[in-house]
Amino acid sequence: MKQRQTGILLTSVASFAMLASAAAADTPIRIGVPVGLSGANSVVAPSVVQSTELAIEQINSAGGVLGRPLELVVADDGSGAAGAQRAFDTLIFQRQVDALISMQTSAARNAGLPILSRGNVPYIYTSFYEGRSCHPNMYVNGWVPEQQVPPLVDHFNATYDAQSYFLIGSDYSFGRGMLEFTRAYIEEQGGTVVGEDYLPMDGTDWAPIISNLRTSGADAIITSTAGGAPNVTLTRQLRDAGIDLPYGNLAVDEGTAASMGSVAEGIYISASYVTGIDSDTNRDFLAAMEAHFGDDLRTPNDLSVPQFEAVLAYAAAAEQAGTTDTAAVIDALAEVTVEGPRGSISMSHQRHAPLTMYLGQVTAEGDVDVIAAFDAVDPGDQCPDL
Repeated sequence: MKQRQTGILLTSVASFAMLASAAAADTPIRIGVPVGLSGANSVVAPSVVQSTELAIEQINSAGGVLGRPLELVVADDGSGAAGAQRAFDTLIFQRQVDALISMQTSAARNAGLPILSRGNVPYIYTSFYEGRSCHPNMYVNGWVPEQQVPPLVDHFNATYDAQSYFLIGSDYSFGRGMLEFTRAYIEEQGGTVVGEDYLPMDGTDWAPIISNLRTSGADAIITSTAGGAPNVTLTRQLRDAGIDLPYGNLAVDEGTAASMGSVAEGIYISASYVTGIDSDTNRDFLAAMEAHFGDDLRTPNDLSVPQFEAVLAYAAAAEQAGTTDTAAVIDALAEVTVEGPRGSISMSHQRHAPLTMYLGQVTAEGDVDVIAAFDAVDPGDQCPDL
């Protein structure tokens, strides 16, 4: 009798183990995306969500990660600090996501980092930003000022003999951080900054600043506003005021430019992604996006494409680590390379990525004509202590 009971017990344990294993294989790996569905980033956020959806679909179609499907969980961060705190808290502690991957304003990112510390999940920040934001759990695959600003200023100096600049920004860490680097670089090249003005992130009346610009005698304008809505309002008001100076925008992406219509014509941008990149990988990506979203497709851009590549990077890191354990995935993120629409991307330089940068000018149709490309531009010192 004892032997039979033992056999039944062993059989039950084995069956339970098999069921538990099967249940684990069915349990999704949750990817949390806190993003500005409202607020300043609402112009570009839909394209970010779309690129995330496509990446997850492609990974799941290929068998998932560690034999488990990925699941997308989106939370609106309102493009700002208070909303980000709620979004991070909801995703990490209520929805229990395995990782955060997001394009966010710097204000949102900074507000979420303390919650990230408590929740201890990997975080891939996919937005271009002002640089030098460091956290043990965070990697970045967007550009920083060292990669983006020099091509623009050098072109204005060489093509327009620009000696004096007027800088306009949104009054928060991204706007001020980008223009601080821009001012220093302009002055290193022998130029001067004759004016520097800011408006709050939610500000819409640029008239006083445009008046200062008009009387400044500047040869060129460089702006660094919160991505999305402020780009639109500032550019329209510049055009309405008849300002016709060389205009470099450090925050406009190709998708936002396309949505702005003819007022965006002539803007210079410096980006790590443009839709015209001539590669099979990029063509395949664009075809897949069009096939999946059809008429609802938002223009892929320098904020949405890094999001697509970051999901691939997380999947590769978890596969390499053999687990979704946070510490193991964080270590692996420094070692994996993904082939995406922008080329080979590895966040191996102090948790940042060397990137090919493209200097371009927006056409009347909202496309970007590429003027020059700069291969594997180093991000410089960002997080030397990590």
